[in-house]
Amino acid sequence: MLFAVRPRAALLFAATLALVACSRTPMEVRLPDFADLVDEVSPSVVNISTVPVETAEAATGEDAGAAAVPGEAPALPENLPEWMKRFLEQHAPNGVGPDAEPEGEPEDAPEDQQSLGSGFVLWADGYIITNAHVVKDAKEVLVRLSDRRELPAQVVGMDEPSDIALLKIEAEGLPAVRVGDSGKLRVGQWVMAIGSPFGFDYSVTAGIVSAKGRSLFTEQYVPFIQTDAAINPGNSGGPLFNLKGEVIGVNSQIYSQTGGNSGIAFSIPIDVATKVAQQLKDKGKVTRGWLGVVVQEVTRGLAQSFGMARAEGALVARVIPGSPAETAGIQPGDVILSFDGEELAVSNALPPLVGAMDPGAKVPVKLLREGKQLTLKVEIGELPDEVLAKEGGATRPRLPLGLGVERLSAEDRALARVAEGGVGVVRVEPGPGQDAGIREGDVLLTISGQKIDSPERLREVAAGLPPGGSVPVLVQRDGGPLFLALAMPAAEPGGGK
Repeated sequence: MLFAVRPRAALLFAATLALVACSRTPMEVRLPDFADLVDEVSPSVVNISTVPVETAEAATGEDAGAAAVPGEAPALPENLPEWMKRFLEQHAPNGVGPDAEPEGEPEDAPEDQQSLGSGFVLWADGYIITNAHVVKDAKEVLVRLSDRRELPAQVVGMDEPSDIALLKIEAEGLPAVRVGDSGKLRVGQWVMAIGSPFGFDYSVTAGIVSAKGRSLFTEQYVPFIQTDAAINPGNSGGPLFNLKGEVIGVNSQIYSQTGGNSGIAFSIPIDVATKVAQQLKDKGKVTRGWLGVVVQEVTRGLAQSFGMARAEGALVARVIPGSPAETAGIQPGDVILSFDGEELAVSNALPPLVGAMDPGAKVPVKLLREGKQLTLKVEIGELPDEVLAKEGGATRPRLPLGLGVERLSAEDRALARVAEGGVGVVRVEPGPGQDAGIREGDVLLTISGQKIDSPERLREVAAGLPPGGSVPVLVQRDGGPLFLALAMPAAEPGGGK
């Protein structure tokens, strides 16, 4: 049957259909265009190069005449494909191959000058921020600006715990960056990095914020921003921008098994970096808050033993004598649930909070002790240098091999089909264990043929492993045994680029 529709009703019906059609149109998704942003912010980015102490001293000795001939580049490896040799000879920025010449470098540039990293103009009157590991042990530091001027820089100060250094060059009216608020960052937001990876000046990469508040053993006082923007050696000290063109981080470290980008990079939040830089400018050093405890993670098993509904907080393993924590009445075995109103989901969150406090501040610390919650008022002290070198203001023991383990219960043994020995892997951090492929949920049985039956035994065996060697590790996974190769680093990993 056909329905007759009046003209006015027909118009209303058509309009309704149009609205429905519009509402069903998929929302257009646009990826950001970084071109205008690059034009705006790149003048604030600089290249940092240094002359190491040993090179500078050697140049003044009897063998100074044996230095390389200016403009002469090292020979290319013979096993490189021909197409790669031709590409490097024609395009490498610093000259590679027998006929290559440095591009854009002053004729009187030091022959042993090394391009080590990046930086950016923090204040227009000549103050540059970069990483401490970029300029550490350097006798001379040179800053190359975006207009190709190359100026000597004075190291105003360095703070290795945060990996921040402040430099000063004799220049005025420089294009300073706009500083953003790293506290407002959200995981998933777009970010952009500019730096000199492998010496390729002003390389731009983009990605997103992968995570916030990451804690690394190399810098316990920094709640790192994790990003998947491509960061490589030479990006160190360079800026991480948001889409507003504001600096929200200082690129500092990468996690990589090859030395190059693997999609996991870490930046120092700009609020941490600027606070450090201001102290270096005003006082030449950085003061940090001190609580005076050594903390460890609250595992699932520990949480159950404490009567906690879930694993959270920081378990106090030790209270340093004479510390603010001891004065306030904090005891070993306490679980710190919050510090100055900030809830602690994991123990890693405590050291940056303590370090950021001004000495003399009085803050509430909420604890769990013998199943009951209580709040103590703690007057934060100033972290002594000798304590910083040994323990830290609120620190945690380094996990052996990057593995957090706990003893197995009878139920755990039955589920894992383990008759005796072994420890359960409950946490895996960057380190030899992770590189070997050990996972959370594995049962660690032996290392180099030595049985592991407790966390203490793991630490003992790990301490005796030879640097640079490779040993077999036996784990129980999915009910069956599995051997893995554990490679020990030749030296203590520093994590920087």
